[in-house]
Parts: sequence; structure tokens; C-alpha cells
Amino acid sequence: MAKPVIMTVDDDPEVLGAIDRDLRAHYGGRYRVLKVSTGDDAVNTARRLKERGTPIAMFIVDQRMPVMTGTEVLTEVQKIHPDSKKVLLTAYADTEAAITSINEIGLDHYLMKPWDPPEDKLYPVLDDLLMDWSARVRLPYDGIRVAGTRWSPESYAAKEFLSRNQVPYQWIDIDQDAPMRETLSALPSGIGSLPVIFLPDGSRLVNPPIPELADSVGLQTRAKLPFYDLVVIGGGPAGLANALYGASEGLKTVLLEQNAPGGQAGTSSRIENYLGFPTGISGADLAQRATTQVRRFGGEILTASEVVGIRREDPYRIIRLANGSEISCYAAVFATGMSVRKLEVPGIDPLLGIGVYYGAAMTEGVTYRGQEICIVGGANSAGQGALFFSRYASLVRMLVRAPSLSPAMSRYLVDRIDATANIEVVNGVEVSSVTGSGRLESVVVRTLGSGEETRFDAAAMFIFIGTAPHSGMVDGTLELDEKGFILTGPDIPRTVRGIRGWNLDRDPYMFETNVPGVFAAGDVRSGANRRVAAAVGEGSAAIYSVMRYLHTV
Repeated sequence: MAKPVIMTVDDDPEVLGAIDRDLRAHYGGRYRVLKVSTGDDAVNTARRLKERGTPIAMFIVDQRMPVMTGTEVLTEVQKIHPDSKKVLLTAYADTEAAITSINEIGLDHYLMKPWDPPEDKLYPVLDDLLMDWSARVRLPYDGIRVAGTRWSPESYAAKEFLSRNQVPYQWIDIDQDAPMRETLSALPSGIGSLPVIFLPDGSRLVNPPIPELADSVGLQTRAKLPFYDLVVIGGGPAGLANALYGASEGLKTVLLEQNAPGGQAGTSSRIENYLGFPTGISGADLAQRATTQVRRFGGEILTASEVVGIRREDPYRIIRLANGSEISCYAAVFATGMSVRKLEVPGIDPLLGIGVYYGAAMTEGVTYRGQEICIVGGANSAGQGALFFSRYASLVRMLVRAPSLSPAMSRYLVDRIDATANIEVVNGVEVSSVTGSGRLESVVVRTLGSGEETRFDAAAMFIFIGTAPHSGMVDGTLELDEKGFILTGPDIPRTVRGIRGWNLDRDPYMFETNVPGVFAAGDVRSGANRRVAAAVGEGSAAIYSVMRYLHTV
């Protein structure tokens, strides 16, 4: 934590030097003493320190200065640092101005010049003020700070990215923090471009793209090597397991993840039927443990790395990224999982991130404390989301197309939902529209069969309506089934000429696609059993086929 600041302001160099000398002698070990010579410099310095999260314990300002008087300076800086102690340096003739300042800006004290000896006329007064400040003020967080508003989709995206990658940060809602709002208003971008991310080194990012944010907060976004034995695309359970076993077998392994390790499973508030965790484990915790294991064995994990394609230059496979770079390897495993299906209803697009969310969005739980929310969907992920948000919301209304939660949802979840008083399940309905101006206000549902519509008040809606395979980047290169899942092994279609793109005198290995050395595992693979444990099993098992292939290269 940076030392709190004591700032002195005086246009007279001799007076400024004297007060600076005395303050450093007595307070230099506990406080950082700064001196500035003009009111404008004082205001600008106060803003910069606010951006950096550095607290100012006290302003000591001379009353008689050109351009801005001491009272005017204190009036401006208290908007930025409202908790700081305010001391005015005055001459005998300024007594009336000091009394006015006490009444108008809450001046804490005024000191008559000269203050010699400081042991009698300076330190006792300031000691009392600083002691009071220390007792009343909680020192600010000195890590990454995200300043924005809950009604900014971009602010939500930044918070969600940092949370899912388990990067510690402090959220500052400028609608609730007037000094921060004042600070942002003074920036060139103003408050029209949010969020503003303040980094510990004093720099800031204004509404940065996710790759820039990832790089700035210390996540690895670039490969360390020009070539790898194995590239794993996708950081869900299957990809993490594959990278773990690849690295543990001594392969030069890198995992590329577009968002955050854990995939869809990483957004789960609680996985209660995963072997070895009798009390359950959150998806984020499971992902973090797996990530640590991969790195422990020497595997690399690149975040905010979107793969857009793959090409073949035998014996190499070249992975193309959205940023224009490429990574070469002998073998590649696609474990890209599933993408959430979009809910196509009127009114939804303008409300994304400001009341309408895909998935659990656990960072928003506290935001909707004591309010009514909706969960759309009836499978396990929807049930886990409903139970999570029931801790905060006054009412969680589940909107389900099916006539009941079973059999799509596991029995243990159905039982827990039935036993939770503030969860209401509405079966046999679909969302027909949503309404709201700048935030979600209501959800309109249509009863299947009768077509009758009902409007529910809702502060938020979390959507879990199924998924589609995330395989667009290999469409046209790898064989896909009619639903877009990647075909592997014996499921790959054959013609009289054999398998398209296949040039070897053997059949594809288990998990291998129609391109030798390119594999698929987990939810994106056709025929996969879409459970977390099954994905881990496929990722682990696929490494055996990868090793067999590498022995032939």
C-alpha cells in the first residue's frame, strides 16, 4: 500500500520550503509529503492520485495565492478527496476568510503564520487531525480497480472477464461514488466511455478490448515458443485435461482459450455430482485447480486467444488466431465445447449486459439483491443458476418450456429447487419479448398451446436455453455432423475413395478427425456424453491417441 499523502500548496517558495521541511521531519516515515506551488497544480495532482488510488490524508493550503485562493483550492479538491483533512495557512488579516471556510467547506483547522516552533504550534494540531483521519478512513484498495456503471454492458464484460480468470479487482460504481465520477469526468474520454480500468502502476485503460485488458493485467496472451508438440484449443474440462496429460508426458504443450479456463463448466456456481467432491465444487474453483496443474507440469495457457482456423502443411499443423498470428505444432486437439444459443425475441439485444445475461454471470448476484429475477431454461445449468441467485434475489422465477423439470434436470437439483421457498417454476412457457429502457424491466412469456401471454416484472434475466457446438473455425476443414459437431474415429464418413483429406494407410485413431494429427474431445465432438466428468475423461483419453500419432511423425 502506498503511503497516504500530505499535500502542501503555497506560491511563496520560502514558505512552501519551510512547511515541507517541517512536515518531512515529523511525518516522513508514515506519510508521503508533496508540495505544489499553484492551485491548478494542486487540483490536477489530486486527480492523478485519485486515479492511482493513493489516499490524501491532508491538504495544507495557503489562503493568499494568485488565480485561486486557498479556500477555492480546498473547495475543488474536496470534491475529489472528500475525506481528506483541510487546513488553511493564514495571516492575521485572513481570519475572516478562515471562519468563512469553516462554515462553507467544513475547514478542519486554520494555522497562523509563522508556526515556529513546530513542536508547539504545528505538530500537535496536525497529529490530532491525522489521528482522526486514520480512525475514520479505510485505506483504498491498491490493486486493479474497475470504474464504471452497472448499466454499462462493457463494464459488465470487463468484470466478468477478470472474475472468470480469477484476477483480483475492486469494482467502483460511479453512480454511487461521486469523487470517482468527478475524476472520470475530468479525463479526456469523460464518462461517455466506460469502464476505466486503473492499474497498480498508475496507468489506466479506457474501455479496452479484452485482449488488451488480458495483457495489461498480467495474463499470458502470447506463446513463448514458435513451435509446440501439442496445441489444445479450448480451456474447458476436456481441454484442460488434455493439456495436463500432454504436459505431464513431456510434450511441449500450449492451451489457447478465448475467454477464461473452465468453459461453460467454469460458470457453474456448484457442481455437486463430480467424483471426489462430496460437498460439491464451483466450476471456477475446479478450473483454477486444473489450470494450476497444467502450469505445474510446464504447459502454457494463453488467454484471450481466439482461434479462427487451421491449415495443414505436413507434417505440421498451423493454428491461425484472430489477431493475425499463427502457432505451429505437430498435433492439435479441438476441445472448444459449446456456445450458448441466443434467445431471439423482441427487445433483447439492447439490454444485453444491463439486465439480460447468458449463463450464470455470478458477478451480478449482489447487484440484484432483494429483487425479482428470471431464469430461462430447465436443464442442470439453469437449476444451478437458480439456486445460486436464490441467495440474493427476493424471487427467482424459472421459465421452462417443458411440462416439468424432470427428466432434463438431475433429480438432486429438482429436489433442492422444490425445497427452496423463493424459487418459482413456471412450466410450459416461452419468452415472447422483454421490455426496458436502459435496463430490463419486465419479461413477457407465452403459454405453449393456448398462446396466452403473461407479463412478469424482472430486474434481470439469465438465459440457459441450450448450446450449439463451437466449431465454426474448422467448418470446411474438418468433417462435421448435421448439427455441427466434429466427427472423429469410426464416425467419419467414408466414400469409395476413402476419407476426405486422409492420406495415411491406417484408419483414424480414436478422437482423431479426418485430418491426421488433428483431434477433438469433449462437448464439441459428435457423440460425446456432455457431462463434466465425461469431458475430463475424453480429454485424458485423447492424449493416448495423440501420443500414438506423434510416434509416426
